[in-house]
Amino acid sequence: MTTRPQAVMLFAAGFGTRMRELTRTRPKPLIPVAGRPLIDHALELTDAVRPRRVVANLHYRADQLADHLAPRGVLLSHEQPDILETGGGLRAALPLLGPGPVFTMNTDAIWSGPNPLELLLDAWDPARMDALLICVPIAQTIGHAGPGDFRIDPQGRLDRGPGHVYGGIQILKTDGLADIPEKAFSLNVLWDRMHRDGRLFGLRYPGRWCDVGRPEGIALAEEMLADV
Repeated sequence: MTTRPQAVMLFAAGFGTRMRELTRTRPKPLIPVAGRPLIDHALELTDAVRPRRVVANLHYRADQLADHLAPRGVLLSHEQPDILETGGGLRAALPLLGPGPVFTMNTDAIWSGPNPLELLLDAWDPARMDALLICVPIAQTIGHAGPGDFRIDPQGRLDRGPGHVYGGIQILKTDGLADIPEKAFSLNVLWDRMHRDGRLFGLRYPGRWCDVGRPEGIALAEEMLADV
């Protein structure tokens, strides 16, 4: 089994309720930012690592996303009748993703700086790591409220606490998903197990990152992209 991720999982199934009226008739990943749908910004980042497969999970307004993604060669994991959250959604998509570690990506953030997938790939050490999360120092985040999600120790291991925001992109070994009993669950369940084993790692992102989970994030992201 290869230790280099060969596939990318795009999380695109959510309802986007924080976007209010903008997602009443379309899914959040199709909201335009700087003239392109959010999910197209994510797909552009994946091109640099040349994955064998890109998979997206779909639930809310799935037909619109399927029409947009299928011509691009993205494989589709439909979550019906119920949405499965990040962990359950990833597990359901494993037959499409294939064996070995995978990249996972949220599709509601915009990046300014080095490609985060390339940075993760360069730093990935499967002998020590079960997951490597890209983490953004609070001072380099835009449109995000709160103290952060993680602390990073000198060896790169993660602990829950303030200082860094999880940027929504990681490399993850998926073996541990098999024995989680719930059908719908967050990847936090798997991260907590990896943390207990000392195998949850983070990588500081050197650029800027904008959360586009709310309507006001659109203008902030466009301003960030214009200021390059």
